[in-house]
Amino acid sequence: MAKLKKQLGLIDVFAVASGAMISSGLFILPAIAYSKGGPGIILAYFLASVLVIPSVLSQAELSTAMPRAGGTYFFVERSLGPAWGVFSGIANWFSLALKSAFAVVGMAILIEIALQRIFSIQLSPWHLKVIGAVCCIIFTGLNIVSVKKTSRFQVWLVGIMLGILAIFIFAGAGSVDVLRYKGFLEKGWMSILATAGLVFISFGGLTKIASIAEEVRQPGRNLPLGMILAWFVVTTFYLCVIGVAVGVVDGGELSSSYLPISLAASKFMGGWGFLILSLAAIMAFVTTANGGLLAASRSPMAMSRDQLLPSGLAVVNEKFKTPHISILLTGGFMIAAIVFLDIESLVKTASTLMIILFTLVNASVIIMRESKIQSYRPKFKSPLYPYVHIFAILAYSVLIIDMGKVPLLIAGSFVGLSAGWYWLYVSRRVSRASAAMHIVERVTDKALMTVTLENELRDILMERDNIIEDRFDKLIRECEILDIKGKASAEDIFRKASKILAKRLGTDEYVLFEKFLYRESEGGTIVQPGFAIPHVVVEGEKKFDILLVRARDGIEFSTTEEPVKIMFVLTGSKDERNYHLRALMAIAQVAQEKNFEEHWLAARNIEGIRNLILLSTRKRDTAVS
Repeated sequence: MAKLKKQLGLIDVFAVASGAMISSGLFILPAIAYSKGGPGIILAYFLASVLVIPSVLSQAELSTAMPRAGGTYFFVERSLGPAWGVFSGIANWFSLALKSAFAVVGMAILIEIALQRIFSIQLSPWHLKVIGAVCCIIFTGLNIVSVKKTSRFQVWLVGIMLGILAIFIFAGAGSVDVLRYKGFLEKGWMSILATAGLVFISFGGLTKIASIAEEVRQPGRNLPLGMILAWFVVTTFYLCVIGVAVGVVDGGELSSSYLPISLAASKFMGGWGFLILSLAAIMAFVTTANGGLLAASRSPMAMSRDQLLPSGLAVVNEKFKTPHISILLTGGFMIAAIVFLDIESLVKTASTLMIILFTLVNASVIIMRESKIQSYRPKFKSPLYPYVHIFAILAYSVLIIDMGKVPLLIAGSFVGLSAGWYWLYVSRRVSRASAAMHIVERVTDKALMTVTLENELRDILMERDNIIEDRFDKLIRECEILDIKGKASAEDIFRKASKILAKRLGTDEYVLFEKFLYRESEGGTIVQPGFAIPHVVVEGEKKFDILLVRARDGIEFSTTEEPVKIMFVLTGSKDERNYHLRALMAIAQVAQEKNFEEHWLAARNIEGIRNLILLSTRKRDTAVS
């Protein structure tokens, strides 16, 4: 599998997440929202920002545990299975791409309004479509050439845009008339809640960053920090900017404006204020479209990697290290949407799909945690689990119902389309066991035949934490593991271990068995209660092997009353004495891991035991081969 280059830092995460939020939700939507909620739209925006918090926390947790391209798609597929993965991948791609296309159209409309107001130039609808298509081509080329250049472009745009908005807030604060806030809750709480649902989509872009998690450096730190920082900064700007706009423009004039924030700027900054805020609005749409294309293009790539779509979509350009085919597909769809579709009528559908995906993401956190998979180890854990996630699922369900019949019917058609594609194409190619299946396994006590997900998560975490395997890791990957049912005697275990190790080392089974018995009689190999490390020397050169033993009910040793539940059996030739000591040091570090014995006994199978050791935070001895 071709890997994407990790080249995005904290500031890039913040810029992509922030830029994805600040567009129509700030520069156009307040006019529509004011007509529904009056001055209370300030509270509506605050409630909407609170509603998105569970999804931010869930995305942050999942993306630090599974920093892979595709974001929402990858999380849902690994937690709920390929059938839901197909739906989430298609829905995520469609939603992000369509909203990015809408942002491009919004940008073209803003350019038209600015040209008409300043230079009295009137553009035709086809002029706007051409402008939008050209912008898509530019964004597509930029995304193909370099993710880093795309993010740098995003950083500069977001920085300038936030600077302009800061000037707007501080310059406009002195012109606010508090009488315009009269009747703050005049339309009632139900109106405020309905308006919150309307503007909720303004914060939806925040989670786009999870789609490019694979390209983020130090994802365990930069992803949650960047997302939470973006939420806080953008929420603050939203509330302050809208607060100033409501305070300087009469309600009737505000609710009928296509550019409410630019109109507000003209009240205390004149024509230049209108021009500057219109420029900021254009930049906001550019950041949304550019960041949306970047995020959306990772869904087809991730689905292709998992054999849910044709393999060509996963190809990574050798020169630029970007998924150019997936980017071209996404850019082409955006251009087609701009030229041929009535985008505004489909945006509500895209919003409905986004809320459904938010619901699935919160469910994914619950499923991943309850699966008890050892290798699910997020660097960031969302607080108040599971209450905040259950609340989010219920709240989003209400928002979905409130979207209306047409978006729900179209969303339902997506479910049908996904089910059809899964049945015709995916079901014959993919048989991964999801985290949900691990829960079923625990409830039914019926073992799964695959450990693909556990091992995949293990390898993802090793890459995330930059774990470079040493010789001890390689031995653990290849070693035999005995999982003993019921009580056993030390002699029985030594007999089984001798049979396995003799075959692997090319030595005599009975000689090896006698060595274990003699070593045990000479001096106990129990290093701490419940933990033993039997180790013997074998004939030959360059021979060394490890065998692991788990005995939940205990192994009886004559030298102690407490049964042994953990055994690391070491065998090696004389020339491996130095490494023998290093192996003992590695085992000691592993055993000192927090709750090691609890996790050892709780591992669902031998691969869970193996992964427990491979994912330990011990210091690796990479100088020794």
